[in-house]
Order: sequence, then structure tokens, then C-alpha cells
Amino acid sequence: MHSSVALYEALTSAPDDRARARVIAEAFERLEERYPHLPDLATQGHVRESELRLQREIEQIRAELKLDIEQVRAEVERVRAEFKLDIEQLRAELKHDIEQVRAELRHDIEQVRAEVEQVRAALRESELRLLKEIEQVRGEVARTKVDLLKWIVPLMFAQVAAIAALVKLL
Repeated sequence: MHSSVALYEALTSAPDDRARARVIAEAFERLEERYPHLPDLATQGHVRESELRLQREIEQIRAELKLDIEQVRAEVERVRAEFKLDIEQLRAELKHDIEQVRAELRHDIEQVRAEVEQVRAALRESELRLLKEIEQVRGEVARTKVDLLKWIVPLMFAQVAAIAALVKLL
């Protein structure tokens, strides 16, 4: 506000047009010194032009992004399809491997069962042999018992007779 009043006073006190023109020129010079970027200020037309240019760029970028998004989606679908095929292939391989392992395990189980049956048969055979031997030992014990009785009974009678003879002698 102070500079406006000073300009007014300088214009009214100037003696002629030349002095007034000089005062106005000095005022513009001070204004340019104070606001050196005035020539760089954008006008409404410039702003509108920049706005339209930016809108076009935004639309262009949106279109590019849309295209990029579609390309990425297509790539994702392609990769997903590849993964699906890979997964199916892995499943098939795993099924095959599992069946192979099952077959091997069945074979191993059958071998173990056969071995267990052989061991059981051997145990039964051993058990029967041992039972036979036990019966033989029992028979031998019974025969030995009879043989002992054959010897002990007459010896007991002889001993009783000897004791009786000794008792008579005494």
C-alpha cells in the first residue's frame, strides 16, 4: 500500500510528461525487481493447455497400463496353465512312484510272510521233534524206573532178610 501512495505522489509532483514517464518506468523496474518471475507466470490459457496435455498423457498412460495389465494377466494365465500342467505331471509321476513303492512293499511283505511261515514251520518241526524227544525221555525214565524197581524190590527183601537174620543172631 505504501508503494502505491509513493507512486501516486511521484506522478502528481512530476512537472512534465517526461518526468511522469520516468516515474512509471522506475515503478515497473522496481516491480520487476520485486517479482522477477512475472514474465514466467502462466496465464489461464497456459494452465488450460497444460491441463489438457496432462489429461491426454493421463489417458495415454491409462491405455498403456490397461494394455500392460492385459499382458500381465495373459502371462499369469499362461504361467498358471504351465503350473497346472506341471502339477498334473507331478501327480502322475507321484501316482506311478506310489504304485511302484506299493508293489515293492507288497512283494517285500510277501517275502517276509514266506520267511515267517518258514520260521513257523521250522518251529513246529522243532516243537514236534522236542515233544518226541520228551516222550522218548519219559519212556526211558519209565523203563529206568521199572528197572530200578526190579533191582530195589529184591534188594529190599534181601536187606529185610539180612536184618531179620541179624536180629535172630543177636
